[in-house]
Amino acid sequence: MSGHKRAGTRPEGVLEDLDGAALSYAAQIADRPSAERHGLREDLVQLALPFAGRLARRYRGRGEPLEDLEQVARLGLVKAVDRYDPERGSFTAYAAVTITGEIKRHFRDRTWGVHVPRRLQDLTIEVSQATAVLTTELSRSPTVAELAARLDTSEEDILAALESAAGYTPASLNGPVGDDGPAELGDMFGALDADLESVDDRLTVSGLLYRLPARERRILAMRFYGNYTQSDIAAEFGISQMHVSRLLSRTLTWLRQAMLTDTPPRWESGGGQLDGQGLRLSVQRCGEYPGGWVVVAVGGEVDRDTADQLRDVVVDTVTAAQSADVIIDLEAVPFIDAAGIAALLASHEAARRSTTRLRVAKAQPYVRRSLTVAGLAPLLE
Repeated sequence: MSGHKRAGTRPEGVLEDLDGAALSYAAQIADRPSAERHGLREDLVQLALPFAGRLARRYRGRGEPLEDLEQVARLGLVKAVDRYDPERGSFTAYAAVTITGEIKRHFRDRTWGVHVPRRLQDLTIEVSQATAVLTTELSRSPTVAELAARLDTSEEDILAALESAAGYTPASLNGPVGDDGPAELGDMFGALDADLESVDDRLTVSGLLYRLPARERRILAMRFYGNYTQSDIAAEFGISQMHVSRLLSRTLTWLRQAMLTDTPPRWESGGGQLDGQGLRLSVQRCGEYPGGWVVVAVGGEVDRDTADQLRDVVVDTVTAAQSADVIIDLEAVPFIDAAGIAALLASHEAARRSTTRLRVAKAQPYVRRSLTVAGLAPLLE
């Protein structure tokens, strides 16, 4: 046991004289070595522990274990001892303010389930205390106006504090819902839908797809929705696999560019030029067909960029055919779109007016289906 006098020692059961003990402590540590000062500090802290405990017990019943509050109060007591200056007044008053501040800081920083401004946190505590006092005085729950008058603040602040109190102990998502069944509160909330973030992009793409030619739309659908390989698509359209690859690349590039602009760029079809060739047309009499047919041989893709050229050639041929009949050879046509079908319909009408017989021969499967759907099946051989 050290030789220095124990600061403020009192018999058990007698209230401690903290102010006297603190003054004695401050006077003794001035000229004492470090080891003795440490012992005197421990003596004062031990003497003041019951005082800190009483302050901690004032805040029990607010959702925090009493043991935690006592630990916080003891931390505040140590800080008060270390910072005590006799010239600034009573140690008891200073220690009470310091300990209470630590406890309130603990409630602000550690116990709130959601972030609430400190001003509202402090006001929430004051509202809780005032509610308890006024309930005792009035024998009923106080109104917002009465709380505002007691705390000398506005009713809006009182309402904000009462609302903020709900954030002190949020309901657990694992809490049961009702008395029966295993359902939990979290089960009542919907999950985040990741697809919602892509709704805008999906709507934009849907609108842009209608700007594409029918062939490009069908190729995209076959590739990305039907899981067709490029070879399968090439066989369907009667074109090369490399051609399909270039069509997909060009279509996807156009969609990406259109997605990034308010005004989508114009679609440049290019017809059969992807294979280094444009629409090829030749008119000749051919002995392959009986009866002296005039044959219009077509090569390449017939789309909106080349349909007018096909229509003009066929109509001129029909007009000049006189007694001969006309056959359109589509063996070398892998694709025809709505504009191309319209050109054939116009040619059919011209042939009907001139009493010239018009036929379509050697159409590839995809082209044949397109013409059949368009009502040109009678022309097909």
